[in-house]
Amino acid sequence: MKIQESPKAALPQTAETPSRFRNPIGKYVLVRNARCVGCGLCATLCPYGVHPRYDVYSRALKPKSHRCIGFACRQNDFYCIDRCPEKALTLRQNPILETLGDFRWPAEMLIGHWEMAETGRLPVVDLETDLGCSGGGFDKIRFRHPDPDQYLDVPDEAVDTGIDLNKRGDGRPKKRLSLPCYGGGMSFGSTALSVMVGRARAARRLNTLTCTGEGGYPPELMPYADHVITQIATGLFGVREETILLAPVVEFKYAQGAKPGLGGHLLGDKVTPEVAAMRETVPGNALFSPFPFHSVYSVEDHKKHVDWVKEINPDVLVSVKVSTPTDVDMVAVGSYYAGAHIIHLDGSYGGTGAAPDIAKKNIAMPIEYAIPKVHRFMIEEGVRDEICLIASGGIRNAMDVAKAIALGADGVVIGTAELVALECVRCGNCESGRGCARGIATTDTELGCMISTQWAEQRLVNMYAAWRKTWCALLRQYGLRSLNELTGRTDLLVHLDYLEPSERATYRPAPEEAIIL
Repeated sequence: MKIQESPKAALPQTAETPSRFRNPIGKYVLVRNARCVGCGLCATLCPYGVHPRYDVYSRALKPKSHRCIGFACRQNDFYCIDRCPEKALTLRQNPILETLGDFRWPAEMLIGHWEMAETGRLPVVDLETDLGCSGGGFDKIRFRHPDPDQYLDVPDEAVDTGIDLNKRGDGRPKKRLSLPCYGGGMSFGSTALSVMVGRARAARRLNTLTCTGEGGYPPELMPYADHVITQIATGLFGVREETILLAPVVEFKYAQGAKPGLGGHLLGDKVTPEVAAMRETVPGNALFSPFPFHSVYSVEDHKKHVDWVKEINPDVLVSVKVSTPTDVDMVAVGSYYAGAHIIHLDGSYGGTGAAPDIAKKNIAMPIEYAIPKVHRFMIEEGVRDEICLIASGGIRNAMDVAKAIALGADGVVIGTAELVALECVRCGNCESGRGCARGIATTDTELGCMISTQWAEQRLVNMYAAWRKTWCALLRQYGLRSLNELTGRTDLLVHLDYLEPSERATYRPAPEEAIIL
């Protein structure tokens, strides 16, 4: 059997990668007024770099408020508000928190991920990065309180966070990733080219993957081909046999969890001449991906698709992306018997601002129900150990990843969180050519130039490095050495709705619950 093992190198180095913008958004605002005499005491005291100076003889610069830990600093001897001899500093919570974010991605979760992407470390500011305000989904699921006697005192380097993509033993390469995550499909046309290339560069450094989406394979991705999934969707936009030959994994997208039964939709103002050339269409015309593949109406038809790709590329692995209808377990097993290596379940919480709310909120099964349903059915069929089960659709942070794995997944696909690392503010204007004020979800060359590929690469490396710290700490609490040991461990999870009020109160409340309490 051929084995394609990536070298077990150390995790890539994190590096300080500041915001692209002059005034990064933080939880607190620290203001220095005109009474400041430039004594420099605040800069000397603060260990967080909130008070920068050009040199010891110059006046202090504008405070870096996003680094301030806020009112929690009152207990410290270096609390600059009290120690300032001229009383020139004032602190308040940033009022923008009232308008930033949404129920699934509240302001603190956004700010926390920006900090992780900047530093490569978990936030030092008191930010809620694990729970949102959705009132359901992963926000209602918690890990059980650990038994202190189970704690495993091992360093992060001894904890295995990798996953295997090929478990079939079919003679095709064994592909092992160093993280339980890879990047979801974001096509040429939906995001800036610099974002696509930055994601590919980060995937190479992290020994994981990213996906082209259904918009074709830009030549700028060629140097990173070993870490780029080619997606074949119903519109067949940009599908080429030569790019299938490049791919370690080919993904058939039969449905998207955010809009099952609707197909894809790219509005005309994003179809630039470059996008049109890649997709072999007309500039300025809106593009629709039909639903479904009109050549697939049975498992036998599906197998022909899988066999076609395998015949083109003898070393390729095949992933099948499906949404989560009530019979998703039967769909998954059908894909296994068709020869797929990876079953990718895409739940209803996923999608960018381009997916209509009527679809996201009313169609398909939430991913936290779909994962255990498919996991158990695969076990009953006796094939669970031969398939890699990947989940996506609203998996926002490191704890969501761990919860998905404990429910039965081997790993997850990450989309929105990678864009948040690049300073997405969740404004929901992803479908518009010039609607993304942050230059992420755009085909406009002027806006796209706001992001460099090197900057995007390092921000993603930093975020995943911080996530890995969370996974390592979690696994140690339960005496586990690898994320593989966590797969299917639903005994480690609780759902708050099924607990007595007294027991529920022992778990950390979600932000909206904290307000009610």
